[in-house]
Amino acid sequence: MSTSQRFDSAAVEHAEAVLVEQYPRLVRLAYLTLPDSLGRHTRVLLAHKAVQRALPRPGTPTGPAPAEGGTDGPDPALTLVRTRVLRATLAPTGPAGGTWARIARPPVPPFVWGLRLWPPAGGIDEAAQTLSGAPAPVRAAFVLHHLDDLTQGQAERLLGRAGAADPAGAVRDALALPVGEGLLRALRRPEFDASVVSARPTDLLRRRRRARACWAALATLTLTLTALSVQHSPEGPDVRPAAGPAASGVLDPGRLQRVPAEAWADTARVDFTAWPARGGRSGDRDLLARALRTWAAPGTTQVTTAPGTTAEPPAQAPQLLYAGDLDGRAVVLLRDGDRVVRYGEGATGSGGRTLDVTRTDDAGVTTAAALTLSRAPGGASARYLLAPWIATATTRDLLRAGDPARTLAVAADGVSAPAAVPPAGGTCASWPVLELTSSTRIVEKHSFVLTDLGALSPVHLTYTPLPDGPAAAPARQPREATGPEARAAWAPLACRLGELRAGGYRAVNVWDFAAAQLPDGAGRAVWSCTRASGWAGPGDVTVRLRLETGTPQDVARARSTAACGRFGQHLLAGFRWRSPAGRWYLLAAGSRQVTGITATGAVRAGAADRTLAAPWTGPDGPVSLTGTLAGGGTVTALDGAGGGRD
Repeated sequence: MSTSQRFDSAAVEHAEAVLVEQYPRLVRLAYLTLPDSLGRHTRVLLAHKAVQRALPRPGTPTGPAPAEGGTDGPDPALTLVRTRVLRATLAPTGPAGGTWARIARPPVPPFVWGLRLWPPAGGIDEAAQTLSGAPAPVRAAFVLHHLDDLTQGQAERLLGRAGAADPAGAVRDALALPVGEGLLRALRRPEFDASVVSARPTDLLRRRRRARACWAALATLTLTLTALSVQHSPEGPDVRPAAGPAASGVLDPGRLQRVPAEAWADTARVDFTAWPARGGRSGDRDLLARALRTWAAPGTTQVTTAPGTTAEPPAQAPQLLYAGDLDGRAVVLLRDGDRVVRYGEGATGSGGRTLDVTRTDDAGVTTAAALTLSRAPGGASARYLLAPWIATATTRDLLRAGDPARTLAVAADGVSAPAAVPPAGGTCASWPVLELTSSTRIVEKHSFVLTDLGALSPVHLTYTPLPDGPAAAPARQPREATGPEARAAWAPLACRLGELRAGGYRAVNVWDFAAAQLPDGAGRAVWSCTRASGWAGPGDVTVRLRLETGTPQDVARARSTAACGRFGQHLLAGFRWRSPAGRWYLLAAGSRQVTGITATGAVRAGAADRTLAAPWTGPDGPVSLTGTLAGGGTVTALDGAGGGRD
C-alpha cells in the first residue's frame, strides 16, 4: 500500500474483526509495554483503553508500506492495530500525540467506579514482574517475538513504525533476557490472559462518607452563596466530612485480616499474604486497637520508615501477622499491601511505643521468610519471626567459609531464639547470618541465607559464579549463597555489608564476572560486582578486585543502576593498580560477552579478550575504556573511565 492510501469503511470493518479476534493478545502486548510505575489497576484499564482506541476511523492513513523484501506480519490490519497500540503505550518513546499519558486522560472509556481491578495471581502479572526493569521497547519486543511469534525483522519494523528510538537494539536486548523455555510455555497458557481480571470493591464506608461529605460541602457552598447574595455573612456551620481510617472502620481490631494456618502450603503465592496470625496475644483486642490507633495517629511515638515508604495509615483493614510478648515488650506485626509495620510497647501497655515500617514489594519465598521481632539492648542479638514454610533454621559466620552451621531453636509459633547479629560498628570480627531451609511441602532441598542489616526485614544473600564456556552460552543466574564456592566468595566481602545499613535493600548478590593472572607474579585475581537491590527495583553496585590474599580493592561504584543485574548483564570496569614489584598497571575486565577491550587516554592499549593488563608508564590521567561485545555493539566502563585510581 502506498503512503497516500487511506482506510475505507470495508477496511475498518476488517480491522475491527481482527481487533476483536486478537483482543487478548493485544491487551497482553499493551499491559506488558506500559510503564512499570503504573499500578496494576491503572495498567489494566489503560491496556484495554489503548486497544479499544486502536481501531482506525474511515479515512485514517494506512501508513508507510513495509520495507522492500519484508513484511510486518500476515495481515496489514493486524499490523496497523498493533502499531497503534504500541504508539499509545511506548512511553515516552512514542510520538507526543500517542503517549500513555494521552490515553490516560478521562473520560474516554473504559473506566470503573467503586472497584479495583488487577490480573489474578499467577497470571499475566507474573510475566510483568519477570520483565520489570526492562525498558518499554524491550518489553514490547519480547512480547512480539516470543509470544506473538513475529520474526526479529518483523518485530524491528513494527517497533520502528510505532516510534521506538532503537528497534534493533530493543529486539536484541529482548533476545538476551534470561527467560527459559519453561516460562515461555507458561506465558502461553490461558491464565496468562490480561483480559482476565480480579475485582474487589474499594472501601465502601469511606466512599459513602465521602459522598455525604461532598453533598454537605455542596450544601454549604449553596448557603454561602445565598448569604452573599443578600450581603449577609454570618459565621457558617462547621461542616467536617467524616474521613480517614477511624471513619472507615480500619481501626477496628475485629476487621483485621487473618489467614488460615495452612494457607501457605496450598497457594502459588508464597509470600507475606500466606502468613497466618501468630503469637500469644493475637486475640488481645486492646493491644491490637492500640497498635492500629498509634499507626493512624503516631503523636510522639518514635517512627522509623524504610527508604521509599511512608507511615501513612492503611486505607483498608490490614493483615495481622503476629501479636505477642517478647523480652518485656509487646510486639504487633501488621501487613498493609506492600508494607509491613511493627508496633512495640512496654509489656504493661504504656511507655516506649515504637512504630517501624518496611517495604515488601514482590516479596517471595526468601524475602518474605523472616521479620525481626525484637533486639536485645545494645543490639548484640535479635529474635525473628520465621515464615510458616521454614522447616529448619541455622546460623553461620559469613567470615569463616569452612565453619559448620549451628542450629537455631525456633518455637512452635515461629519465633526464634536470640541469634547474634552483625556488628553495627567497630571491629568486624564475625558476620553472623541465618541459613534457612524451606519445607519440602513447597520445594525440595531449598536453603538460603539472610543477613540482618538493622532493618525490620533481613536481606537475602546470593552468589553468581564465574562464566562457564563461550560468550554464546546462557548467562549464569544468581544462586543461593550456601555452597562452598559461594561462601568462599562472600568471606572476604562480608564486613563490607556494613556499608549497606539502613539502605532499604531486599537482596545483595556477588557476581564473579571475570578472572585473570596479575602481572609481576601477583597471583590470580577475581573481578566481582556486588549489587544491592532495593525494594523499588534500582540498586547500588560496587566492582571489586578480589586477590588471593589481602583486602579486596574497590574499582568502581554506581548508584540507582541496572548494572550487574538481570537487565544489566554487560559490564566493563578498570583501574590503576600497583603490583608488589612497585610497577603501575592499567587493569580492566569485562563480563562474558566482552570479546575485546580498548584503552585510550593516559594509557593506549588493547586486548582481544575479556581482561586487560597494560603497563602505565606515562603520567597519571584519565583513561577511557571500551569493550566490544560478541553480539555486536560496545560497552563503556562503569564509572566512565579507568584512570585516576590508585
